[in-house]
Amino acid sequence: MYPELFKIGPLTVYSYGLMLGIAFITASFLLTKELKRKKLDPNLSGTITLLAVVCGIVGAKLFHLIENWEYFLRAPVDMIFSAGGLTFYGGFILATAVIIIYLKKKKVPVFKITDAAAPGLMIGYGIARIGCHLSGDGDYGVHTNLPWAMSYEKGTYPPSVAFKDFPEIVEKYGVKGVVPDNILVHPTPLYELIAAAFLFFILWKLRKKFAADGKLFMTYLIFSGSERLLVEFIRINPKILYGLSEAQIISIVLMIIGFTGLAYLKRKII
Repeated sequence: MYPELFKIGPLTVYSYGLMLGIAFITASFLLTKELKRKKLDPNLSGTITLLAVVCGIVGAKLFHLIENWEYFLRAPVDMIFSAGGLTFYGGFILATAVIIIYLKKKKVPVFKITDAAAPGLMIGYGIARIGCHLSGDGDYGVHTNLPWAMSYEKGTYPPSVAFKDFPEIVEKYGVKGVVPDNILVHPTPLYELIAAAFLFFILWKLRKKFAADGKLFMTYLIFSGSERLLVEFIRINPKILYGLSEAQIISIVLMIIGFTGLAYLKRKII
């Protein structure tokens, strides 16, 4: 793992921050390209990207603090200003809500913009997962002996820390009550990168075939929710309801929104 890529004087370039930046730039580039194709103002891309960056990071941090409320109460300053601790769905939900409000105030067709953003959102997510993999920030999965299994012992959130709240895993693989950092696990960030790249390709192909505004974004919600729902089964997030993690519950909600939206738009010409 490479949490820190290199230094330029006093400046340290972190792998997660770099990949997150590349993800936003890529998504913004594709959004601009799509806005031009749809004959919409391409300058909207800059504003939307800025809102996505600010609200995405704020939402991701807030969601993480809520998820770890007990730790936040113990050390609020450390939790708020820590470099890590970003939850994707928190950022996605807040950024989407703020951008929709902005578009409505500007009287810009919301679904045209969300459709234009959908492919970039998908591949941007995959690129950001490269940062999760390189930093070893705890987004990996459970133990496996598959040939491509990896060790995240040099990551920012090694297995000895990540698995400590999972007694069944500690009991099975732990040594003196601690899971070894060199335990081999599923490299789930790479799984998500592959899935995101594949789903991006499909969305990119479909973008010119859907005539009804909103269909591409609804399809994105289904794709994104399905991918996350499945990968969570081998990730180490705690289960909170009916054996499902928080991310899985949100994924199901997004999929329901997507399917409901497609049903509503079904009368439109494809």
